[in-house]
Amino acid sequence: MAKNDLKVLGAWPSPYVMRARISLNIKSLDYEFLEETFGSKSQLLLQSNPVHKKIPVLIHGDKPICESLVIVEYIDEVWPSSPSILPSHPYDRATARFWASYIDEKWFPAMKGIAAAQAEEARKAAIEQVAEGLALLEDAFQKTSKGKDFFSGDKIGYLDIAFGCFLGWLRVTEKMNGIKLLDETKTPGLAKWAHKFCADAAVKDVMPETEKLAEVAKIITAKLRGAGAPSK
Repeated sequence: MAKNDLKVLGAWPSPYVMRARISLNIKSLDYEFLEETFGSKSQLLLQSNPVHKKIPVLIHGDKPICESLVIVEYIDEVWPSSPSILPSHPYDRATARFWASYIDEKWFPAMKGIAAAQAEEARKAAIEQVAEGLALLEDAFQKTSKGKDFFSGDKIGYLDIAFGCFLGWLRVTEKMNGIKLLDETKTPGLAKWAHKFCADAAVKDVMPETEKLAEVAKIITAKLRGAGAPSK
């Protein structure tokens, strides 16, 4: 596949963009990464995703594919050769999609709530919600990994990508709040999984450095807290 046949519109700090890039790396597909300027939207992005106007967008030839998990599934279906990303069994696919939905709709918004919290009580409540979610994901990992390194078994798969893309932001949240969320005592499986996920060849070159990501987080946190502040 020629690189110019596949393009990814995105920005390096975005966990959702990471999903597309990791999937392409797993399939050993060359692609052109078109970096969007932070805080603005290019004309190509607006043309490619006129509904949500958001990254990531995968452009395959002249066809745009939007939404990160839709992109992951598209890549796996168009290039079905090994290694596969989605589980082969329908039940396992349904389970992986369930947890991916939970992560996007419940868990990550709770983690963003830590940064957005104005009062200490609200911050503690958000931290507790994130910790409870990690306990649920620890249990899911133990059940779906079947004693192996990843949610998908021996190799990175759909749920690994769906959750693992947030590890950079999880580290930044820990650093900026002086807390430990991935606890080797409380979530030993996830702690080991996170280390192996970040070290994987498909991931390590697209996982943002914590210090670099923290600078972006400071800007986003200021905006979140500003939006939540009462008007005078």
